[in-house]
Amino acid sequence: MQERIVIIGGGFAGVHLAKSLVKDSHFQVILIDKNNYNFFPPLIYQVSTGYLDPSSITYPFRNLFRNRANFRFRLGELQEVIPEENMIVLDNGKLHYDYLVMATGTHTNFFGLDKLQQHAIPMKTLEDGLQMRNRLLQHLEQATQIDDKSLRMPWLNMVVAGGGPTGVEICGIFAELRNNTIRKEFPELLDSGAKIYLINGGGELLSPMSKKSQAYALKNLQEMGVEVMLNTRVVDFDGEKVMLKNGSHIFSKNLIWATGVTGFKFKGFPDESYERGNRLTVDGLNKLTNSNNIYAIGDASIQHQDEQFPEGHPQLAQVAIQQGDNLAKNFKRTSKGQKVKPFKYDDRGSMAIIGRSKAVADFPKPRLHFNGFVAWFIWVFIHLFSLINYRNKLRTFYNWSIEYLTQNQDLRLIIRPKRE
Repeated sequence: MQERIVIIGGGFAGVHLAKSLVKDSHFQVILIDKNNYNFFPPLIYQVSTGYLDPSSITYPFRNLFRNRANFRFRLGELQEVIPEENMIVLDNGKLHYDYLVMATGTHTNFFGLDKLQQHAIPMKTLEDGLQMRNRLLQHLEQATQIDDKSLRMPWLNMVVAGGGPTGVEICGIFAELRNNTIRKEFPELLDSGAKIYLINGGGELLSPMSKKSQAYALKNLQEMGVEVMLNTRVVDFDGEKVMLKNGSHIFSKNLIWATGVTGFKFKGFPDESYERGNRLTVDGLNKLTNSNNIYAIGDASIQHQDEQFPEGHPQLAQVAIQQGDNLAKNFKRTSKGQKVKPFKYDDRGSMAIIGRSKAVADFPKPRLHFNGFVAWFIWVFIHLFSLINYRNKLRTFYNWSIEYLTQNQDLRLIIRPKRE
């Protein structure tokens, strides 16, 4: 009899778990996701700014696992877990499991600010990236029809909230678009005076990275014309004006929310199962407390047994990938009567790209720091080979090569759903 392992979520953690388990005929793997494709979140911002086509960072689950007789995919959303019956309730039916793995990831946290949630642009899903691309391109076109520079400014000013890798990378790409592409393709907007603001609540950018990386990122962004505002928070946004905690404001219709994520909560798990950020508490094997067959991995989980990370692991792709791989090995060990191994995170470093041939990279083992072209090349290489399929790698490499050699990209298309 095959053991049925149901995985909720097809992100980094869920896909790496499934890819390992389907190689063993002892298991039947059922992957459930609200989308029918896997996507690569670190490059969403490049879709939203027209540097990559959506197909470069996405791949259908059914194609990824084709010819795997012990794999099934189901399109749906989890509504409830019934642990005592080993059953889950989806929005389109019910399903039994022998083992359940929660790999649901996170979604954008707007910290209860309703108006901000209504008007700001999040950067979490592929839909967010496409929405951002459409909105920003439409705002550029709208600005070309306004002769008064003072009235044109709110359409062109870009405000990015969040000084982590996503915020830094978005600002860098905005600066390059403004300094190169927009100058060439929008002659109506020459000398418009449009500004790019990066707002961060902390006193430094890229807070998890080294001081050298933080200083390099700040210096280069400022040289590229980005106005960096540290120790400052966005407290509200009405679609016309970005309000800051210090009482000042910025007139802009473009607020990109690149700060704050939180997990999903599901009926069937008591409140005490969750910790900060709605992360499910798990033991060293990624198993939920007081459960024998429910696990959580990736951003959806938090564990305190790893002595190097007593407060929990960072919510990074590498953690999710390694937890998925480790859990798959433990399932196989259990099926063979072997001893399971607790998860230990192997920190392989962190990176951020700032602009053309400008990036930072920190590696803990050995402790190394790179910046400039070398770091940029490392970033390109690692992100390229982290894509899930060779077709994604080829598409992305082609688009990046064209942009690097010509400083021109033709993927800035406004594609809107048909209006009812």
